[in-house]
Amino acid sequence: MTTDQQLAATGRLRHLITLDGLPRARIESLLDEAAHLRRLWQQQHVLPQSLAGRTVVNLFFEASTRTRTSFDLAARRLGALVVNFDIASSSTSKGESTEDTLATLEAMDADAFVVRHKENGTPAQLAAQARRAAILNAGDGNRAHPTQGLLDLLTIRDRKGRVDGLNVVICGDIRHSRVARSDVHGLRALGAASIRLCGPAPLLPDAGEFEHCSLDEDFDAALGGADVVIMLRIQRERIEDLPDLDSTGYHARYGLTASRLARAHRDALVMHPGPINRGVEIDSVVADGVQSAILDQVANGVFVRMAVLKQLLEP
Repeated sequence: MTTDQQLAATGRLRHLITLDGLPRARIESLLDEAAHLRRLWQQQHVLPQSLAGRTVVNLFFEASTRTRTSFDLAARRLGALVVNFDIASSSTSKGESTEDTLATLEAMDADAFVVRHKENGTPAQLAAQARRAAILNAGDGNRAHPTQGLLDLLTIRDRKGRVDGLNVVICGDIRHSRVARSDVHGLRALGAASIRLCGPAPLLPDAGEFEHCSLDEDFDAALGGADVVIMLRIQRERIEDLPDLDSTGYHARYGLTASRLARAHRDALVMHPGPINRGVEIDSVVADGVQSAILDQVANGVFVRMAVLKQLLEP
């Protein structure tokens, strides 16, 4: 999916599939919109029903309570009708293709589809097929999770006042992480000074995939001078596949503890997309500490998804 396919000829947002290549101005406009909607909500707990009469369909081919709930709340608070498509009882379980499912629902005048799928590229394929509806990627394979990237950028900007010039460390299973990829694309677009990707060698990406990032197996070294530390969830089955490294060993080398965090800047921001494995990726004292912005990320997710839906669907 190229930038041209995500933006209409007028420059308007047509689909949101990836942050890769999305212009800085567009990313900043989404963050500004999210911050504006957040201010309105905090002031009066009521928002303009700018999406009244619009229909948003959540097409989640992969389970996700947190992300789907966030999109659901975002659409409803702006007045949209939301349909949560039940994949388990749908025609896809009887062999209907994803493309035919889209065409059928689009024929019913659905305006936007929020798509989550385990296969890389599925949202982009649907965007290429969509006749009128907007496609919003809620996570595909290990490729992209653009709204997570946006909410992380908003959280950093809130706490640090900027993204430009910051040193960011992302630690965990980078190889399989769509969150890491979207974070890297967004951080690069907004001018982060350095991005260090850290984890066990089998969980690091290929060296050529992230040209402007450094790869490091030594978490303690990577944390030096960090302004932002983003921890990623590690799946226990992935730890089991690592030689000589169980959950305890992983925490000893890559868990974010208070003493380890002290290697970063004193006001370093701690983030995690959730759900958290406490005592594996991060200690509770850090996850719940004053430097943690984890709950801010959750709250910002709703406003970022409002901003995206608004820019995609508002007349």
